[in-house]
Amino acid sequence: MPERGRVGILVSGRGSNMVALVQAMRGGRIAADPAIVISNVADAPGLEKASEMGVPTEVVEHRGVAREAHERKVIEILRAHRVDLVCLAGYMRLLSPSFVEAFPDRILNVHPALLPSFPGLDAQKQALDHGVKVSGCTVHLVDALCDHGPIVMQAAVPVREGDTEDDLAARILEQEHRVYAEAVSLFFQGRLAVEGRRVRIRS
Repeated sequence: MPERGRVGILVSGRGSNMVALVQAMRGGRIAADPAIVISNVADAPGLEKASEMGVPTEVVEHRGVAREAHERKVIEILRAHRVDLVCLAGYMRLLSPSFVEAFPDRILNVHPALLPSFPGLDAQKQALDHGVKVSGCTVHLVDALCDHGPIVMQAAVPVREGDTEDDLAARILEQEHRVYAEAVSLFFQGRLAVEGRRVRIRS
């Protein structure tokens, strides 16, 4: 029986997408196991959730630490746990080129907008302020720029009249949980082919 893949998940907050990914792995929808959850915030709620699900956790505080030293420690932990894929799940740190190069085409992120529209923070507010009729979420490979790497999957979410940021965020989050798990599953099936800015899904 082939060895299952290993996933490292980075969180800074509540870890909603982390929980969804772990549940998808445990439920057999992804041919991999959660190897480690790392946070740059010691009291991130996602750490407690991971522990409750029996996933090992580590804290690597970034405050008062040079970026290079902080990332070196995170990379060291990920390598020690032999991860095949790194998933960002609400990780509020921009990764350096050195970090990205340590895991080439093996870092995924999910963003609550249809990239390249509305990158960065407060994506739902940006969408509402812009008056778009459709928003959504994007799973993409990570490069050294903010919410910029090649797009793997997207899901559209209609914007309803009277939507608040919270209303829109909640509906987008449902789709984030779905498409992030699908994208990770495709990665471990070997079905993602990166061709420049494009990610082709092999049949």
